Amino acid sequence: MNISELFQRGEFVVSAEVGPPKGTNIDHLVEEAKTYLSGVTAVNVTDNQSSVMRLGSLATCKVLKDEGLTPIYQLTCRDRNRIALQSDLLSAAMLGIENLLLLTGDHTKMGDHPQAKPVFDLDSVSLIHAVKQLESGCDLGGNELVGEPPKFAKGAVVSPCSDSVDAQLAKMERKVMAGADYFQTQAVFEPEKFISFMEKAKQFGKPVQLGIIIPKSVGMARFMNANVAGIHVPESMIDELKADKEKTKAGITGVEIAARIIKECKPYCQGIHIMALGWESKVPDLLKQAGL
Repeated sequence: MNISELFQRGEFVVSAEVGPPKGTNIDHLVEEAKTYLSGVTAVNVTDNQSSVMRLGSLATCKVLKDEGLTPIYQLTCRDRNRIALQSDLLSAAMLGIENLLLLTGDHTKMGDHPQAKPVFDLDSVSLIHAVKQLESGCDLGGNELVGEPPKFAKGAVVSPCSDSVDAQLAKMERKVMAGADYFQTQAVFEPEKFISFMEKAKQFGKPVQLGIIIPKSVGMARFMNANVAGIHVPESMIDELKADKEKTKAGITGVEIAARIIKECKPYCQGIHIMALGWESKVPDLLKQAGL
């Protein structure tokens, strides 16, 4: 299922994210995805998220596809040069994986192998261009592909609540010009900023999925405020998390907050993307409370 076609039909696309394990046994991941994510359109599979070495995104996507789910293959520029990136994209097409999320990737210094050499031969914009080239029937070297060219739904990322809105809009425009078909946003906790951004971003005519994280605790909120660019959890939400520790620990408060954000932003976006961060079991309740 190519999710670009769903956007074109006007469907509200819901996706959720899973992270492969640091090992080869993914039975637990598959069962959780089948149990808790059956109500979403597609499942993003992260690519060595936060520069932590894990099982590969492409292999995990294939397993999820075989289990009847629709995967979104996340691909970063951090670990591969343009030869490997294009090769992996062709491999994805051969395996029937049609949906992509194309990112630059976190620096290796952030992860569990800080001594690893980062590649960054391409960035997210030039990676989108590379996919577009493959779809045209040739590679970045101008060499023709053999047989039918691949066709993908090319996703990109934008941070609508960043302090530098103009810079984000400029990046978004470059990604659109390179060939991006749709966007997923960084997690949003300030609906008014998201709505203001979307009023400006609608000029590009591309579908945007609202990024959602269920806040688990006061500590998590404080950590994101201090360390994650483009995310700010307002003090009023932190007060909600403080108010009833048992409700917060059980995920009730976090789900209520996330559902409220979705309801407020839904008229301004074409889908949502849920980053459950281990709380996949909360996704069905979140969708229900959000009216999805």
